[in-house]
Amino acid sequence: MKKSETQLIRVYKRQSKSQWDDHSTVLLLADHQIENDEIQLSFNNYIYLHRNVAGQIIGISISKSLLEEHAELESQYLTGIDAYMMLLIYIEDIAAFCGLFSNEFISIFGIHPNYYYEAAEQYWSDLIIAADAQ
Repeated sequence: MKKSETQLIRVYKRQSKSQWDDHSTVLLLADHQIENDEIQLSFNNYIYLHRNVAGQIIGISISKSLLEEHAELESQYLTGIDAYMMLLIYIEDIAAFCGLFSNEFISIFGIHPNYYYEAAEQYWSDLIIAADAQ
């Protein structure tokens, strides 16, 4: 697909396989190659952000291969601190991937992915530190 085509958001046409009552997902990370100015996606390693019908974040899902790399996790479907920890582990890869779709990312979040993930890294780190302190 060309960079100008929508690839980040997927609104469900049928029931999601996730455990949530989700309406759409935002693709945060996937394997990819760029050939002839086209981005070719594959999904051996991926992270999706799940949203409800109001667009609110309800969790993330990770590929089975990422789950296998993180034996401390019990499920592909993550919320709370587990979700933030996975996002932080892969934040550089996620930011680089979302940068491939910067115009679409800006239209979704209202900010360039570089700025978004710079701020998110600090915020998510603070949440994890606060949870550890409890």
